Amino acid sequence: MEVMAILYTTSKQSEKGMNFNMQENNNNQNTDELDMNHLMQVRREKLEELQSQGKDPFEITRFNRTNTAGEIKSDYEKFEQKDVTVAGRIIAKRIMGKASFCTIQDCDEKIQSYVSINDLGEESYKQFKTYDIGDIIGITGFVFKTRTEEISVHAKEVTLLSKSLRPLPEKFHGLKDTDLRYRQRYTDLIVNPEVKKTFLIRSKIISTIRKILDEKGYLEVETPILNTISGGATARPFITHHNSLNIDMYLRIALELNLKRLIVGGFDKVYEMGRVFRNEGMDIRHNPEFTELELYSAYQDYHDMMDITEEIFSKTAEEVLGTTKITYQGQEIDLAPGWKRISMIDSIKEVTGIDFNKINTDEEAVALAKEKNIEIPNKTKETRGDVISLFFDEYVEKTLVQPTFIYDYPVEISPLAKKSPKDKRLTERFEVFIAGREYGNAFSELNDPIDQYERFKKQVEARIAGDEEAGMMDEDYIQALEIGLPPTGGLGIGIDRLIMLLTDEASIRDVLLFPTMKPLN
Repeated sequence: MEVMAILYTTSKQSEKGMNFNMQENNNNQNTDELDMNHLMQVRREKLEELQSQGKDPFEITRFNRTNTAGEIKSDYEKFEQKDVTVAGRIIAKRIMGKASFCTIQDCDEKIQSYVSINDLGEESYKQFKTYDIGDIIGITGFVFKTRTEEISVHAKEVTLLSKSLRPLPEKFHGLKDTDLRYRQRYTDLIVNPEVKKTFLIRSKIISTIRKILDEKGYLEVETPILNTISGGATARPFITHHNSLNIDMYLRIALELNLKRLIVGGFDKVYEMGRVFRNEGMDIRHNPEFTELELYSAYQDYHDMMDITEEIFSKTAEEVLGTTKITYQGQEIDLAPGWKRISMIDSIKEVTGIDFNKINTDEEAVALAKEKNIEIPNKTKETRGDVISLFFDEYVEKTLVQPTFIYDYPVEISPLAKKSPKDKRLTERFEVFIAGREYGNAFSELNDPIDQYERFKKQVEARIAGDEEAGMMDEDYIQALEIGLPPTGGLGIGIDRLIMLLTDEASIRDVLLFPTMKPLN
């Protein structure tokens, strides 16, 4: 008799030793607390019984698993009628007198097992019948196919490896609350297999990017997370205190300044992929800690950074998804090289008809912003450059669906980028936009220590005036520039956003294993 799939269900009656499973929570997402406590108590009693018999599963330190379910199911001909030992969590179970079926799920797949009293013996089979959904077991037996062609393991021996003391949510009515899923990711990964797939893709994306950069001669390095100065970006930092040194320190908001110190020191190509921290708002695109890639190459500029950006995105998509043509939230996007490149001022003109090349003073720009009801956040932002940025944010960004490089940013919003030789009010900086979102930021790096010092001073003045995102004076970095930074191209890519793009996830929390959550209490 074939097993009927009963995924992610369990039974109150099975908890009491009955021979069949019913849903532990009666399809009710809000299982009564008393009910849950009872089920947990029954499981604890089963554990105590095992321990009294000298069969404590928690005393097992090692289990010799020979194969995973994925290996067996992907190459059945190799394993047919061969003995294997598999291990995983029970996710389905059907007791039928002297023979039973159960399904276990391991790291990459699930596989069915046929268990009978004739193979295990009366005592072991009786013990097997008391196992619960969620228990982790090991199975030794031979591989075969059932009458319905399902690849299975005919069990000769079953070993309880870990007792689950808390019932799993029922598959179709259990762990759907997104807040609970993020808080209990361990359970989410068990009962929602598609979630695990997202994180397997995440890992492959990161390893692919590393491979691309390693093959291009970039050296992967590590730089400090704790710093005495917050720098490298405009963002509000997290502040902590070092007790031994009795000083405040900042969690890094960017990787930039230390990586450029290494270029000064003689490494021509470096990159780092790691966590950065920004004490800012949280939404579907922002988490207080996130993964960033930054790379720097001596003797290159922001045009070279455009080329490597296209290469990273397109090659990663090709390697991970098998194509550069993707769908993100219903939008068809082609990541193949040849992305549109347009200056920020020209992009505003293209969308609105307003030409900032004809607006040459701060006063003219501020007046235009007021006319168009563009809110300027504070007095320090009442400059032509800041207004250009505000117009871009308001009118242009949301229109950029296909990959687009927006370049030549105003100097006021680009304190670390080299000025454009064509217009000193602009910098050789770009950001890349896809599906109305920014995915990367790059510069021809500023290597003039005198100019850099003056820009740091303006950041300090803005900070004193109340801008908590403004940068600080970094005297040591100025000293490094005085030693000499060669012409350098630098690029930063938000890895979590790239993963969202390639996995078609709308929220950053769906690509972070443990997103930041407010404590329930």
